[in-house]
Amino acid sequence: MNKVHITDLVLRDAHQSLHATRMTTADMLPICDKLDAIGYWSLEGWGGATYDSCIRFLNEDPWERLRALHKALPKTPIMMLLRGQNLLGYRHYADDVVDAFVETAAKNGVGVFRIFDALNDPRNLQQAANAAKKTGKHVQMAISYATTPYHTTEKYAELAKEYAKFGADSICIKDMAGLLKPYEAYELVKAIKAKVDLPIEVHTHATTGMSVATLIKAAEAGADILDTAISSMSMGTSHSPTETIVEILRGTKMDTNLDIELLLEIAAYFREVRKHYAQFESSFLGADTRILVSQVPGGMLSNLENQLRDQGASDKIDQVLKEIPLVQKDCGYIPLVTPTSQIVGTQSVFNVLFGRYKRLTQETRGLLTGKYGKTPAPCNADLVQRALQEEKMDALITERPADLLPKELDKIKKEAKAAGAGDCIEDVLTYAMFPKVAAKFFSERSKGPVKFEAPAAKPAKPAAKGGSYVVSVNNTDYNVTSSGSSITVNGAAYTINVREGGAASVQAAAPASVPVQAAAPAQTAAPSGTGTPVPAPVAGTVIKHAVAEGSSVVSGETVVIIESMKMELEIKAPVAGSIHFTAAAGTQIDAEQVLAEIR
Repeated sequence: MNKVHITDLVLRDAHQSLHATRMTTADMLPICDKLDAIGYWSLEGWGGATYDSCIRFLNEDPWERLRALHKALPKTPIMMLLRGQNLLGYRHYADDVVDAFVETAAKNGVGVFRIFDALNDPRNLQQAANAAKKTGKHVQMAISYATTPYHTTEKYAELAKEYAKFGADSICIKDMAGLLKPYEAYELVKAIKAKVDLPIEVHTHATTGMSVATLIKAAEAGADILDTAISSMSMGTSHSPTETIVEILRGTKMDTNLDIELLLEIAAYFREVRKHYAQFESSFLGADTRILVSQVPGGMLSNLENQLRDQGASDKIDQVLKEIPLVQKDCGYIPLVTPTSQIVGTQSVFNVLFGRYKRLTQETRGLLTGKYGKTPAPCNADLVQRALQEEKMDALITERPADLLPKELDKIKKEAKAAGAGDCIEDVLTYAMFPKVAAKFFSERSKGPVKFEAPAAKPAKPAAKGGSYVVSVNNTDYNVTSSGSSITVNGAAYTINVREGGAASVQAAAPASVPVQAAAPAQTAAPSGTGTPVPAPVAGTVIKHAVAEGSSVVSGETVVIIESMKMELEIKAPVAGSIHFTAAAGTQIDAEQVLAEIR
């Protein structure tokens, strides 16, 4: 047994797991000098949901965050989480986009690429691995861990051997949900060590209460690097406390030699920072052994809670947790990690809200038809046939999905420019990852990042019955008129969605004293009441109208596509007739809001 190294996850997975990925760069930079002085093997600080959250919720440029962290951490490599051919989005990208993204990430500050595929399909990893090797950075290939009849120690060890052929510099056992048990971790590390002569890093969540024991047994088996999170951002759906692991190993041959006093200073800093994100705090703060059955990843839990709250369905979390393993089985016993965790999670929510598989998301159909790669086991045959029919496909995709994708970078560059992107490859890649969100981000980026603060004792609320009044913030007066769910601030109209308690997210130009989220005007035209309404089944955003205004549609025809919980959902015409839209593309919508009328 040799010295054990530590990767701290406080800048990425810890707050993704605890606070739905809302930590801002401004809360990270002041402590970077001390983080850099510790001597971590790496600091995970980029990739995963952080990129999405930066432009969707924080009005931050994720590339600026990467550059700022790289400058503030000159001695410590920044690790990023990369989803193979998915990169950071929810679909596969053509090889030229994969190459450009990896090259740009390396130039902006990534030192370690942790590359994984949700299906553990090696075909989805080869291009990203090749691109990362060309940059000269450390390439770590990750195994997505799951406990199903189709996942065994032997298969995982063989997978590590195959990844080694890609030129991997290290192997990661990526346990997204805290399913890896201590003695099984010991056997798995031993099995992989017998197949490959590479450093092994172990990543596991504290959700089920086993993580500290699992990391120690993995270290005893020869694991070289352990993933932890500073104590004030640990446990619950997060990870084992860094200081705890450091002290357990102190004085042994595995001693990390990290400075406990400096670690405690870092912990004290994040203890205060954590208060800023109270409104996003996951309720899963202890050991939740339900996850041993549902297999929900830590990062998915806090997001799932927030998404259910947005749908007004917070009381259905237990039903959703029970539904998830059923959907996972129907989708071929896939490991649950982004994007499959989001796909399965959202489909499970829809199953609970509307009835089992009454509505299939576009991404669920893609998973069933092979667009994401080969699943560990065959998918539900009836669902596959339905998905093929809805996708207008004759047969499943059996080749590498990316082989069906023509080069697309030049096309994306043109689309990004039209959407408001600047003259840099970083903006093009932001648009490529999240085209539905990027345009709004480009238009509002100049306002600066949102700011989260600890909850005030008595936050102000809009007048329930409407009226006009003045809100004073930082010695500036705002003229406010409210009526129902609408509010006008200094002449600008907004729709108000009041969250369940907590602190406000504050945009630079918005009033800071009211816990609201400003959105585009909710409707382009008021429903006339003379036609058949087409309501939104869930809260979300209108992506596009699938047919032209005033055109004739038939019953069952797709007329609107919305995004809800990061997945696409088709809204179909309930009757035949002429359609007239009441919600424009880009509009944030509530459940049951009328999107169109058919007359």
